[in-house]
Order: sequence, then C-alpha cells, then structure tokens
Amino acid sequence: MTQPARDLDPSHSARDLYGVELRRQRQAAGLSLDRLSDIVNYSKTHLHGVETGERLPLPPLSEKLDVAFGTGELFQGLWGTVKREHTPRRFDHCLELEAKASRIQAFGASIIPGLLQTEEYMRAMFTAGEPGMGPKEIDGLVADRLGRQEILRRDCSPDFWWIIGEAALRQVVGGPSAMRGQLAALLPLVHTRHTTIQVSPFEADVCFLMSGTLILLTLPDNSTTMYQEGVGYGEIIDDREAVTRYAREYDLKKACALSPQKSAALIETMLETYESCESPGT
Repeated sequence: MTQPARDLDPSHSARDLYGVELRRQRQAAGLSLDRLSDIVNYSKTHLHGVETGERLPLPPLSEKLDVAFGTGELFQGLWGTVKREHTPRRFDHCLELEAKASRIQAFGASIIPGLLQTEEYMRAMFTAGEPGMGPKEIDGLVADRLGRQEILRRDCSPDFWWIIGEAALRQVVGGPSAMRGQLAALLPLVHTRHTTIQVSPFEADVCFLMSGTLILLTLPDNSTTMYQEGVGYGEIIDDREAVTRYAREYDLKKACALSPQKSAALIETMLETYESCESPGT
C-alpha cells in the first residue's frame, strides 16, 4: 500500500520542487499514480518516490512527463536543476563544459567511461565505491550519470572518441550478466558518424594515462580543457602546456590502440566469454 506523501518544501531543494510539480500536474490532470504509470511506462513505486522526494527521476522520465501533461520542457528543465544539485562539486565545471563541447575524448584504463556505462554497470560501481551510501543515494548517483548520457542522443551531438583499456573489458563489474549487457551496449557505438571506440590492448606500451581516467573537452572555439580523475580526487586543468601534453599522450595512446574494427572483434570475443560464465538455465 502506498505510504502518505510527506510534506515537501519547494524552496528546500530542486528534488522537492520536482515532486511538488509532478503531484500538482498529475492531480490537475485527474490521473492516479496507477494511470500515470501506464502512460509513462514507469513503475508506480518510482513515480510515488519522485512525488515524495524520496527518489530522483530516472531518465527519460522528464521528457515523458512533459509529453503526458503537455508542459513543454518544464520537467526537463527541472531535471537539469536536480542534476546540478546532486552532482559532486569537483565535477560541476566538467559537466558544464561537457554540455557545450563540440568534441569529447576520454580514456578509461580499468573501467568503462561514464558516458558509456549501462545502468546495471554503474549501479555496481557506485555500490562498491560508496559503501556507506544507502539505496536512495545510489539511485541519485545513477540518475545523475544516466542524465549525462542524454548528450549522446542530442540532435547536434558532439564528436566522441573513447579509448578503453583491455582491463575494463575483463574486470567483472556487477557479475557476468551485467558485463554482457555492458559490452553489448558498446558495440553499436564502436564506429558511427559521431562515435569511435578503441580498445588499448594489454600489449600496448605503458603510459602515464594508465593511472586513472582522462576527459578532454574541446569547445566550439577550439579551446580544450582536461578533467583528470583517480581514486578519491578529480581536477579540472586548463593550463595550455599541461593540456597539450596530455592531448599528445592521448593521441599516442590512440595510435597504439586497436582499430575500431579490431576493437569490436575483441569486445565480441569478451562478450562470448561472459555468455559462457553462466549456464543456459540462469
């Protein structure tokens, strides 16, 4: 049975404002949670959690709500505010640049880059990396990252180039099923008009990029800013000399990585490995 909604304060947080507006629009439309669940294809439990401020709205719920209520981009705009409110401060500037970038290049030595992660993969990563967080907080982090992936579906999408270390394909995150889904999600993006994925094999030369995650963000004015992240830290670097150095290392890593075609072949091979990890009955 659904619990009574708690009192929300729209001035307290963007999450509360979102919940208040959702309840107002739903009631004005004369819809029950059950009926709205059928319309937007999200569970009644999730919608109730959003209305009461207990959960973040997982994408693409905001777009579906705007369509259902005829509210233009109201909920999409509120979702943008909610995302900014729940993003760690050290990453805020990176997100601002990411939204404006004309080209995004990233390297992940041992994990799949965030813009490529499936929900199951990222949930396993957050659960392992934030052991003190409860399910609601993890839901918030997952929603934030899924929201970032909206940039992949923009009409004027940036040019994306990812280099993924072979270790990221072999490190089991969330179990074989999660890895199957994750690797399967990579394949359609290996080589398209706007996306390129290369795998850096184990036999490639060692470079200092292997210590963490690197993102190079190039804006329409051709200026490039770098975000570097490791365990417990992250920093934005816009010093021209440092950015030039890292960009050159990235280009060298790109030259030594497998071609998109060979990268796809390796991903497919690893996909078969995970498929054999579980019996047909599981």
